[in-house]
Parts: sequence; structure tokens; C-alpha cells
Amino acid sequence: MKFRADRSTGGVATQAAPQENRPPAPAPAVELPEPGQLLTAREIALIRASVAAVEPFAADLPRFFYATLFDHYPQVRELFPTQMDVQQDRLLRALLLIVELVDDPANLVTFCSDLGRDHRKFGTLSGHYAAVGACLLATLEHFAGPAWTPEVAAAWTKAYNAAAQAMDEAALEDAQHRPAVWQARVVDHQRRSVDLAEITVQTDHPYPFTGGQFVSMETPWWPKTWRYYSPAHAPRPDGTITFHVRAVTGGRISNSLVRRAVVGDVLKLGAPLGDMTMDGRSRRGVVCVAGGTGLAPIRALIEQAVLDGVQRPVDLFVGARTLEELYALDDLYQLAQRHPWLAVRAAVADEQSAGTPDGNQLLKAIARTGPWPQHDAYLAGPGPMIIAAARILRRGGIPLERLYHDPFVSLDSLDDVNPS
Repeated sequence: MKFRADRSTGGVATQAAPQENRPPAPAPAVELPEPGQLLTAREIALIRASVAAVEPFAADLPRFFYATLFDHYPQVRELFPTQMDVQQDRLLRALLLIVELVDDPANLVTFCSDLGRDHRKFGTLSGHYAAVGACLLATLEHFAGPAWTPEVAAAWTKAYNAAAQAMDEAALEDAQHRPAVWQARVVDHQRRSVDLAEITVQTDHPYPFTGGQFVSMETPWWPKTWRYYSPAHAPRPDGTITFHVRAVTGGRISNSLVRRAVVGDVLKLGAPLGDMTMDGRSRRGVVCVAGGTGLAPIRALIEQAVLDGVQRPVDLFVGARTLEELYALDDLYQLAQRHPWLAVRAAVADEQSAGTPDGNQLLKAIARTGPWPQHDAYLAGPGPMIIAAARILRRGGIPLERLYHDPFVSLDSLDDVNPS
């Protein structure tokens, strides 16, 4: 993943070679600011300019940051997994999102609050934020070279303080009314195909979530390594939760869950995350597009609408690689028979071909049935499919702000797509 600085970058130098690859002494401990402290336009420009300066070294930045953190604060090493590859990528994602949101305080607070609640599962404490901030700023300084000035350092300190404050306050508030981690015992494990399993768990405490959200999960075979999965339904009276998991090539967690997990194994769940939930106040129609295991959050979203008494027209398009993988549609077809506002259409195609010139049957069905200028859209599945479907819906009149999707997929490339 590369760093981006899409907006004005001010007058700061844009590139410098890094110094010798040795962790520097971190800056003094970061203190949280007073609530309501915001960044000025100048500070935002300086932050984005510094991101442009370190972009050429994006591949090295996470490794350098963690080397600095573990060298100067060795007590925090036990909070992280042995294999740090995914963790390093997540640092870049979080940093990119914070940079993108520095001029949007409301969404910055929302994102950082979710991050703070989620980080409780790692055992993160208030005192850790100062250590992370000091090492982050030292890492940025190392790679920015001459582009790192006292003014840039002050802007980054202010931005990090705001983010850390939102994370810490959300974590402290969350700790007052629910655990950081739920123990989840496997009560059913069904193989639906050679690489797909339906796994049902029972938690030790009630697990509050809303259909459409996603959940971080840790397995006993890879301690401190977490992956995100979506419940395949709305909350049930008996409290059980079912996940659809596909074993991906090289995926340690997914392969363990599909091929190794059995009834009786105990997993761990972090707090539910995500805001891909249906707005019951809106009267607009809804287009849902699901590919592969992306059907899980979409089905949960629709079931939640039924529970909440939502009566919005919903058109659901489902794509799968094989007929065998459409097993989860049975309940939705029955739901559509009871609720005339729901229409279900399914297509079988190679989900990885969604972005090819020929497209696939799922995308053709979406284009043929539209346009959708007065609709909201919810998309879940493989990244290429989400992007290809979003492009069709965008051209059909749906604005970007009404395209709700997996937060790990970027629709930045659709900025220049004009509605028809």
C-alpha cells in the first residue's frame, strides 16, 4: 500500500533520502489536548505535505516504526503477534485514514473512537498512546528528512493528540459496560465447499451487534493474530452467531477455521465494528450487491431491516463462483416470499472476473436492471467486485456518499465517474 496526498500540500519540501536505518530516540511523551482542539488549514497542508515526503519509503516505514517502538518500549512487544506482516499493513491503513480525515473532525473522531474500542482486545492502556505517538513522530521525522520542520512536527503532534484522545476516551467509556473480549465456543461447523465453512459459535456473555457489522476474531492456533468476519444474520434470540469463512491461499486464520476448527474449540471475538447498517429513517430504495462470502453481511443487513420493521424496497443481487455456494440464498428466498419489498436475483460466475473487460453475469444483471438514481447501495464481497459494481451504480446515478461498502476497500478511483 502506498501513501497518498491528494490535496494541496503547501510549501514543504517533498522528498529526502532516509538516514541510517537505526531506530532514533523517540520524542518526549505525547500529552492529550483539551477537547475540541482542531487543526488549522495550514496544519492540514503541512501534514499532507509530509505524507508526500515519506511516500517513497512507505514499504519501510512500518518496520522502522515497530523496531523503534520495541527498542524503546520493549514492554509493549507482548501485545503484538509473532508474525507482524499484517499488523504492519494495518498501521499504514490507519495512518492513511487519519490523514484523509484531518479536515473532517466528526468522521475523524468516529474512526478513532472505533479504533480505540477495537484496540481494547490487545490489552491497550492509556499510557500506551504516548509511547506510540512518540515513536510514530520519530519515524516520520526519520523518513521525511529536511521536510520535517518544527512546524510540521507541531502539526503532527496536534493531529496525533486529537486521534489518541478520541481513541482513549472511547476505550475508557466502552470498558464501563462491556468486556474487551468475548469467549466464543464453536457449537457447529459445516463445510459448504472445499474451501468454505459455516461456523456457529456461542459466546460466554451476550454479544450485542447490528446486522451488517463485522467482528474481529482470534483463534487458539495463532494467538494475538486477529481477522475480521461478518455475522451472516441479524441477532438471534439464542445468542448464537454464524460466520461464513473461505480459506484463502496463505491465509493462516481462514485455513485454520475452515480445515482445523471443530465443535468445542474456543475462539475470541473483539467488539463489533462498522456502520454499514440500514437507515430506518430513509424512504429511498436499496440496492444490495453481494459476492462470495460478502453475502453474510448483506443477508444480516436485510434480516436486521425485517427486525426493525423497515419497509424500504430492496433489490438484492448475489454472485457466486458455483451453484454450490448459493446455499445461503434459501432463507432469503423465503424472506422475499413473506416480504414483497424484497427482490432477490442470483448469478453464478467467477467472482475474480468482476473487473475484467467482459465483466460477469452479476454485473450485467445490475446494469440491466438499473439505473438507480434514488437508491442507497450496500456492497460486500471481493474488492474487485465491489469496485466494478460501484462503478456501474455510480454511472446509474447513485452518489458516492450513498455507496456503503466494506471499509477495507477504497472507492477513490470512482471520484471521476459521472452519473449518467
